[in-house]
Amino acid sequence: MLWLIPLAVIVLAAVLIGVVIANQGSADDSANAQSQSESGTGEEEVDLSFVEHRVEDDSRALGDVDAPVTLVMFSDYQCPYCAAWNEETMPTMMDYVDKGDLRIEMRDLAVFGEESERAARAAYAAGLQGKYWEFHNAMFEGGEHPPKSELDDDSLVATAKDLGLDPTKFKGDMNSVEAHDEFEANAQEGYSLGVASTPTFVIGGKPLVGAQPTDEFVSAVDDALAEAEG
Repeated sequence: MLWLIPLAVIVLAAVLIGVVIANQGSADDSANAQSQSESGTGEEEVDLSFVEHRVEDDSRALGDVDAPVTLVMFSDYQCPYCAAWNEETMPTMMDYVDKGDLRIEMRDLAVFGEESERAARAAYAAGLQGKYWEFHNAMFEGGEHPPKSELDDDSLVATAKDLGLDPTKFKGDMNSVEAHDEFEANAQEGYSLGVASTPTFVIGGKPLVGAQPTDEFVSAVDDALAEAEG
């Protein structure tokens, strides 16, 4: 599939880099100034590795907690490009996970509105029963996202039940204070970085915006691995 990356995505990448540089703090100012004077640009100094949680037993993460490279994905369950990425690129990324080279961490946002937030809380609830990724993949089955009409409470509970989850516990967890708080924490993290569209990725501390071809992600992971090993 050929991907057309909108201008807004390119602009977002620039905004994301600018926000991070601004947030790095005065402690880095002198070092950045020296680096820019030597290289003529400060872009290579951008490091977003602080967004990696690397929490043991995180239900929304795949791979070793100490893998040399982490891919953080900001996603939305109504995002068509997120669904396509899950179908077309995720299997290739799992090859790296299986070899112990990559960790994948999901951040579910609600760029497309309240139905997306409800789906994100539902995925969190599924994770509390050990089936976050089964639920996540069910939401993106066949590389398609569910229509808005299938993101109400009853439809989400039905999906959970199909996956063998306790539907009563699932519904309670989905609508709990903890689920709302967890969603807000993810949302604030994304907004603080300037993430305004999905999918947005951070791979080895570097931003990559949009559902680009799989080869782009392979190159990004390979480069990050080379840097980690160097």
